[in-house]
Amino acid sequence: MAQQEDNLLKKIISHAKEYGFIFPSSEIYDGLSAVYDYGQNGVELKNNIKEYWWKFMTTLHDNIVGIDAAIFMHPTTWKASGHVDAFNDPMVDNRDSKKRYRADQLIEGYVEKQEEKIEKEVEKAAKRFGETFNRELFLTTNPRVTEIRKKAEEANARLKEAMGSGDMQALRQLLDDLEIACPVSGTRNWTEVRQFNLMFSTEMGSVADDASKIYLRPETAQGIFVNYLNVQKTGRMKLPFGIAQIGKAFRNEIVARQFIFRMREFEQMEMQFFIRPGEEMKWYEHWKEKRMRWHQALGLGTDNHRFHDHLNLAHYANAACDIQFNFPMGFRELEGIHSRTDFDLGNHEKFSGKKIQYFDPETNQGYVPYVVETSIGLDRMFLAVLSNAYQEEALASKEGEEGNERVVLRIPAPLAPFKVAVLPLIKKDGLPEKAQEIINLLRFDFRCYYEEKDAIGKRYRRMDAIGTPYCITVDHQTLTDGTVTLRDRDSMQQQRMAIEALPDFLRGHCSISNLLRKL
Repeated sequence: MAQQEDNLLKKIISHAKEYGFIFPSSEIYDGLSAVYDYGQNGVELKNNIKEYWWKFMTTLHDNIVGIDAAIFMHPTTWKASGHVDAFNDPMVDNRDSKKRYRADQLIEGYVEKQEEKIEKEVEKAAKRFGETFNRELFLTTNPRVTEIRKKAEEANARLKEAMGSGDMQALRQLLDDLEIACPVSGTRNWTEVRQFNLMFSTEMGSVADDASKIYLRPETAQGIFVNYLNVQKTGRMKLPFGIAQIGKAFRNEIVARQFIFRMREFEQMEMQFFIRPGEEMKWYEHWKEKRMRWHQALGLGTDNHRFHDHLNLAHYANAACDIQFNFPMGFRELEGIHSRTDFDLGNHEKFSGKKIQYFDPETNQGYVPYVVETSIGLDRMFLAVLSNAYQEEALASKEGEEGNERVVLRIPAPLAPFKVAVLPLIKKDGLPEKAQEIINLLRFDFRCYYEEKDAIGKRYRRMDAIGTPYCITVDHQTLTDGTVTLRDRDSMQQQRMAIEALPDFLRGHCSISNLLRKL
C-alpha cells in the first residue's frame, strides 16, 4: 500500500513538471532542497484557489476584511509571539540511515498507529456482532482495546510533558521505551534529541556593525495581530470581526519532503476572527463547520476530509483541530482551526507598551479580544486538488479520440487553469479565424487556450492532461450554421452548441461565483 502511494506521488510530481504546473527551483543549478517554482499552468490554478478562498472570506462576509502585511517585521514581534524562545522542533538522527526526523512526529506516529489498531478492532467486532454492536460499550470494555488505548494515552502524556518542559532527554527515552524504529533503516540507533529553531534570520542595515538581526516571518498571523488596532479603528469594525491575509512564510524545516506538502518557503491563507472572551468555543465550532463546507463544495470527495483534534495543544490554544485530507501519503493536515485565546494580542500589548483593547459599547467594558484562527496552507491545498484530480483511464476505442488510455486532471472546473480550449479542426478554410473570433468573445470572462497543431484527438489529450474542462472544436459546419462541437473533459461526451450560447454555459459551469453560491 505504501509503495502504491509512493508511486502515485511520483507520477503526480512528474506530471506536474511535464505539463507546466510545478518545477524544482533553480533546476539548471541542480535545484534547491524543498523549494519549488509554479509554472504557467500551476500559477493559474494557484491564483484560482486564492480567489475562491479570498472571495469566500471577504466578499461573502461583511465583517471580514483583508490586509497584506510585510514579510519583514520588527524583531520584538517574534519575541512577543514566543517564536524566538519556543519555535523549536526536537531533532533526532538515525545513525544507520543518516535520515533526520522530528522526534515528536515519530512519537505522534506511534500514537496514531495505536488509534488505527483500535479502529481495526472495532471494524472486526462490528462485522462479528452486526446490528447488535454497541461501539461505545466495546471501546470501554474490550480488554485488547483498553490495553492499546492505555499505551497510547501514556505515550501521549509523556510526550506532552516533555514538549512542555523542553526535556530532550525525556523525548529520547520515550523513543527507546516505545521501541520506535527508523522507517528507512528499521533500526533504533538514534542520536540524542536536540532543539532546532525553525526561523530564518538575516540582517537589516547598510553597515554590518550597525545592522540589526531580523527574521523572515515563520507565519502570517502576526502581521494581522500587530495591525489589529489599525484595522479596527480605520474600518470602524465591531466585534465579532475578522482579518484575512494571503502571504509567504518561511521555516527552516528539519524534515522537508513529500513534494510541496512541506516546504521551506510556502504560502498561507489565514483569517483571524476577533471575539468576546467566553464566546470562543461557539465561534470555534462555527468556523469548523464553515471551513469544512468550503472544502467539500469543491467535490473532492466527502470521505477524503476529516477532522482531527490535536493531541497536544500549542501554548497559546485552548482548542485546536485540523481538517485533514487524504493525500497520496495518507491523511495529513490541510487546514488548522485554533482557539488562540488572547495570547497574541495580550503579549503584543505587554511587549509594545501600547494598549491593544476593544471597548465594547454593549457591555460598557474594555478588554483584549479572544481570537479563533483558520489557517490553510495554499501549497497543500494545491497538492490536494492536484492529487485528487490525477487519474489514469483505460478507454474504449472512440472516433476522434487518440489511443486507448489517457491521463486526465479532473480539476474542479472553477479552479482549472484554462476553462476552455478553442480548436480549429484544420489550419485553413477560415477555421482559425473563426476560432479567434470565439476566443475574443470569451476571453474577458474565461481563460482560453488556442491550439491548431496535430490531430484533434491529440489536442484533446493535451487538454485532458492540464485539466481543461471544455474543448470547443470549430469545423466547416460552424461556418454555415454558427454552431461548434463542445466536448466535456470528464465524460468525453460531445454536443453541438450555438456560439452565442457558450458564455452562459461556461458561466454556469466554470465560474467561481457559482461555486460560492453553493455555500
